[in-house]
Amino acid sequence: MTWIEWYNSLAKPSWTPAPATIGLIWQILYPIILVSFGFVFVQSLRKKLPWLVRLPFAINLAANVIFTSIRFWMRNLPLAAVDILIV
Repeated sequence: MTWIEWYNSLAKPSWTPAPATIGLIWQILYPIILVSFGFVFVQSLRKKLPWLVRLPFAINLAANVIFTSIRFWMRNLPLAAVDILIV
């Protein structure tokens, strides 16, 4: 079963947006995340922010990156829920 067939087979609430809408939302959010994270990391590397400010951003970035693998490749919904809590 492909990941999209698996995803479509899941029980979802009636208010779940269409896949195209979800894709559009992420196309808007990812550049915003990239700019904000980039700003924090550059300011931290220039010693204008302490490294502890960068730490939650790094944790969030790592959790965001592995979410897709957990959700769609491993298809492990409980672990994906834990990942969401970290994000």
